[in-house]
Amino acid sequence: MGFLNNLRNALKEDLPESWIPLEEETQLEQIKKDSFEKPAVIFKHSTSCGISNMAKFQLESGWDLGAQDLDFYYLDLWQHRPISNKIIDFFDIAHQSPQLMIIKNGTVVFDTSHHGVHLSGLKSALANI
Repeated sequence: MGFLNNLRNALKEDLPESWIPLEEETQLEQIKKDSFEKPAVIFKHSTSCGISNMAKFQLESGWDLGAQDLDFYYLDLWQHRPISNKIIDFFDIAHQSPQLMIIKNGTVVFDTSHHGVHLSGLKSALANI
């Protein structure tokens, strides 16, 4: 298990600079509160899923959004399953993986999963909220 944890930690370090690791349940309250000022995005990623890895790669490879545009949270489902479970109740949304959701004014206004997770879709959704 040590090898897998080291691999996951190495992957986490390669995140775009503006991505915020979602590692504490208490962050959900802050996400909700801050979403009244600017949109928050949560990307739920399963490091063991090929579709999720492709979605993450696609988001990263063209990433040109900064912290001034939105707060982007990255959740590693393997390391933080309880947070994923809390999101289900906290935002009243079904679990998917990979999953991308936009929170605005304290509520989920956009949600997509699997092959729907890509940068162009995120930008389009942000433009329409």
